[in-house]
Amino acid sequence: MSDDGGLWLLAAGPAGATALYWALYRYYRNTDKSHAFERETAVEAKPVTGSEQKVDEITGTREKRISGDNVGEYRKRVKRVSSDSG
Repeated sequence: MSDDGGLWLLAAGPAGATALYWALYRYYRNTDKSHAFERETAVEAKPVTGSEQKVDEITGTREKRISGDNVGEYRKRVKRVSSDSG
């Protein structure tokens, strides 16, 4: 009869490890609280619009700058926000 008393101790090890693993998994994964994007988000697709008109063709990279850039013209790039408090 003394052998039957120690069986619960042998079963407690794997059972305790399984319970600890499941508790940590549930705590860190939050599978019951997480947002299921695929099921809960409706994405409505619309037809693609546009045209296939060719605008320009650039071959090679000989130019160092893009024509029409405004890198040196600070006043044209940045517009001052007027604060009319009066």
